[in-house]
Amino acid sequence: MAASKIIKKWNILPTEFSKNSINPLRLLWETQQPKGNPKLKEIHLQPGDPTLYGNFPPHPIIAKAISDAALNDKFSYVECLGSRIARQAVADYSQHMGKITADDIILTTGCSMAVEVAIRSLANPDENVLVPRPSWNYSTWIHGSGILAKYYNLNPEKEWEIDLEDLQNKIDKKTKAIIVNSPGNPCGNVFSKNHILDIIEIAEKNCLPIISDEIYEFFTIPSVKFYSFATLSKTVPVLVCSGLTKRFLTPGIRLDWVIVNDRGDKLKEIRKGFQNIAGRNFYPNSTVQHALPKILSEVPQSFFDKNNQMIHNNAKIVYDRLKNVPGLNPIMSKGAIYMLIGIKLEKFPNINSSLEFMQRLANEQSVFTFPSEVFNFPGFLRFVLTSHDEALVEACERLSKFCEKYYKDKTYETL
Repeated sequence: MAASKIIKKWNILPTEFSKNSINPLRLLWETQQPKGNPKLKEIHLQPGDPTLYGNFPPHPIIAKAISDAALNDKFSYVECLGSRIARQAVADYSQHMGKITADDIILTTGCSMAVEVAIRSLANPDENVLVPRPSWNYSTWIHGSGILAKYYNLNPEKEWEIDLEDLQNKIDKKTKAIIVNSPGNPCGNVFSKNHILDIIEIAEKNCLPIISDEIYEFFTIPSVKFYSFATLSKTVPVLVCSGLTKRFLTPGIRLDWVIVNDRGDKLKEIRKGFQNIAGRNFYPNSTVQHALPKILSEVPQSFFDKNNQMIHNNAKIVYDRLKNVPGLNPIMSKGAIYMLIGIKLEKFPNINSSLEFMQRLANEQSVFTFPSEVFNFPGFLRFVLTSHDEALVEACERLSKFCEKYYKDKTYETL
């Protein structure tokens, strides 16, 4: 009997899926996180968690609903798409989109999974989906699956509207969907009705469905109205990704959803894959599903109005204090919980990028932000607007001091 071949050393390599599933925010956090100035109290404005600072608590009805549900829950598996009672509650909550039924709802463990379900239902490996730039890290759920993200630009000079010409130019024969995000992360943008209609027109012209990330739905400053893409589309199918995470101030609950807004039964074949993809996971939390009808129907509008006003007040604090700081260009937030602060890097000759700006600001002033490199659009810092107002005031004062130290007006110096 011939001797078997002996493997002399271990050689276990990571898969392509794991190598390509990169979260740029997490990567930056783990590899390039500044240490801060030990002489100053740290001010953290990075995480998009509205509950982090304690001044945006969830409504008491939510905790009571979950507590009551836990007493009656058998903690059994439910349908992979979610229990019919919970899905019907989402359908009832979403009637502003039109006629929605429980069969149009897919419950997911977080909105990240909702986005992944939508992407993987529409695109195969080697095909592409269009992604806004700057944007949240959609590429994490795209590239790991062998799908290509093609980036179209948002325009900071037009309050982060989509560059429609650029969007059209990025479409090719392998494009399978357009991802949109309004209210948006990291820009705080909210698209107008007319702008949404222009986007839908491009989607219709090219026969492309829309994946609309609306996790910040209705989370807008008081003077701005939110429009769901699904309310305005008459012919283009829209997969709306939303849930409890942001508007209800409960990111740790991990219960969100996809709403299938079909038009003309164009997604008939795609629907068959939703259950297969959703069934790859062990279903959303059963207790929260039991509580969902009460949460969606009983949390009062006054709760949301108060939160929107607080975000608006914080946005005004940041904008008003930074708009006249030499070298900075804040763009006023209209919604979500973010604002991007533009950096005129040519005025800071000793700083080479917004990433370096962020690192030095943290090291010297203990103000921690995210640079817009992680959103694929360098030249900005992202402020999260859910901190206490006094912390935001202090952060702006320290940022102003930092700019005063490093700002150089080359034009003036050459006169």
